[in-house]
Amino acid sequence: MEILYDNIGKSYDITRKADPEITRRLKGHLQFYGEPILDIACGTGNYTIALKNSGFNMTGVDVSKEMINKAKEKTREIAWDIADVKRLPYSNNTFKGTTCILSIHHFDNLLESFKEIFRVIDKGRFVIFTSSPEQIERYWLKEYFPKAIEDSAKQMPSVSLVTDTLRQVGFTIIGIETFLIQPDLQDFLLYSGKYEPEIYLDENVRSGISTFANLAAREEVEKGCNKLRQDISNGLIRNVLEKYSSYLGDYLFVIAEKK
Repeated sequence: MEILYDNIGKSYDITRKADPEITRRLKGHLQFYGEPILDIACGTGNYTIALKNSGFNMTGVDVSKEMINKAKEKTREIAWDIADVKRLPYSNNTFKGTTCILSIHHFDNLLESFKEIFRVIDKGRFVIFTSSPEQIERYWLKEYFPKAIEDSAKQMPSVSLVTDTLRQVGFTIIGIETFLIQPDLQDFLLYSGKYEPEIYLDENVRSGISTFANLAAREEVEKGCNKLRQDISNGLIRNVLEKYSSYLGDYLFVIAEKK
């Protein structure tokens, strides 16, 4: 995992930014303004910095040295640490809350990871932003990159597994909130091109998305992009987008609390 994100980290910030709406939702779910909050698997720190600018006392931790180095270049006002989520370098009950944004599918042991997160929280919230296998299966990207999207869905833990594991380690589930991609989304995550299919033709966009960087075979990407380019040109893309419309939402927040 370190190698994957060390590679992605080299060009990550070309297309990955903190989206204001995602940040607003994170703020609302965390609630503890001014209190110490840990951003787990923080990457290059985009959301860590956005939350700090919103009034939180942030610390960022990531397993990738490349990602953390990029974060440090942005600001030294946040403590940036390199560590695996299963071995966090913090004392018990250090933080009033934690966030984890689009990263739990990379945890090699969900139970041990959640136990460690529970340990470092002192009566506060754990806010997860993720997607479910069912949501990913309804991404229209499946029409062009079927194997990559299938593999992406398979690596994503189900909502029931996430909530059951959170309860197992002691968290109370506060709620689950779906998130719909909007045309003005500023963070180019996997389904950010829901309404702008042409962005997937840009290699810079694909290189910042782990599904393309890690799961997609070069041949499938080339073939899929050629077909996508044709469908955009002849207008058939509109039929594809309609075919994959879904009531499930595109991503979701899971909000848990340590009482």
